[in-house]
Amino acid sequence: MTARERQGPLDGLRVIDMSGMISGAFATTMMGDFGADVVMIEHPKVGDPIREWPQKTDDGSSLSWKSLGRNKRCVTLDLGDERGRAIALDLIEDADVVFENFRPGTMERWGLGPDDIHEVNERAIMVRLSGYGQTGPKSQKPGFGTIAEGISGWAHANGFPDREPLLPPVSLADLTAAQFALQATMMAVYERDLGRGGSGKGQVIDVSLTEPLWRLFFGEVEAYDRQGHVRERTGNRHPNTAPRNIYETADGYMTLSASNQKIFERVANSIDRPDLIDDPRFADNATRVKNVDALDAEIEAWTREHTTDEAIEILEANDAIVGPVYDMADIFDDEQFQARDAIIEVTDPDVGDIKTFAPTPKFSRTPGEVEFMGPQHGEHNSEVYGDELGLSADELADLRADGVI
Repeated sequence: MTARERQGPLDGLRVIDMSGMISGAFATTMMGDFGADVVMIEHPKVGDPIREWPQKTDDGSSLSWKSLGRNKRCVTLDLGDERGRAIALDLIEDADVVFENFRPGTMERWGLGPDDIHEVNERAIMVRLSGYGQTGPKSQKPGFGTIAEGISGWAHANGFPDREPLLPPVSLADLTAAQFALQATMMAVYERDLGRGGSGKGQVIDVSLTEPLWRLFFGEVEAYDRQGHVRERTGNRHPNTAPRNIYETADGYMTLSASNQKIFERVANSIDRPDLIDDPRFADNATRVKNVDALDAEIEAWTREHTTDEAIEILEANDAIVGPVYDMADIFDDEQFQARDAIIEVTDPDVGDIKTFAPTPKFSRTPGEVEFMGPQHGEHNSEVYGDELGLSADELADLRADGVI
């Protein structure tokens, strides 16, 4: 059984997605965007929890699900049932990649652990996502991204110094873990198929929600080891460069970053304060970081006298690096997003024509596609189990009646 033909650089790659919620699902969404044939398995009685997330349309369709479930063929299967296990192994037999995000030990209990999977398909790459990873004293604890955002050091470093630690407004730990899982999968595919001739063998990839987010703090492990340095909250400022902040304007806010000397000098000239360049408090980046309160006050005194558009126009005329603060409505209206076709429209049988993210990033020769939005629960059972696995109509009816699919 080969992967169905699709458009994109991953055309021909077959992925069995047993993960729910966000981390594994976002990784396989990205893979589906770029041509992988993703078959997503959900429990027959209870679908993916994202199907119940807001915002919902009048017919009850979750727009979160429509986005996260796009390009995936959805089947239902009770993995804890012996017949369900057998069907899962039939699906895995010709798969390239298997994603799962159950609590460690669950797949082994169902007879779907790495040894079981590699017994039927030694080429399968098994990607395992969990709160703390497959090993260690906390591995058996349940874990959500919120907890990972706390223990990864992210919440402690995020926010303003006079306020409590701040969690992100998106599922950052899950989405970061998804990106690490995706890149690790591509590394494993390369090693299996091409690296030094290709080993021809799959392997297991162990992704925790905590470690990928923690890994983004480059330099911080080394700084603590050598200097006992612990990163604290700095609000919208960056602890290692100045100026960098969100500045109030006459009608809103704007962003500005000047992370090297030449750009800082352009900013100073733009705001008619060339004297700041020779001010010993702002002579170089190290002194600017030390005196950031005074520097930001000088810049914001100027930005408050101009509208956002005026300030950006003046600063950009001097080749400074600035920008507005957008909400989603602004993004829809922005000429850059429009010119790059970053937002595309897809026809969905449940909600009609709907705008969504274009596949990101862009490929010159093998662009991805959004073939369809998140499908109904079990929508592809007959197609996958009947047409591809060869189960008869009577067999499918029996499996439905017994709650296996």
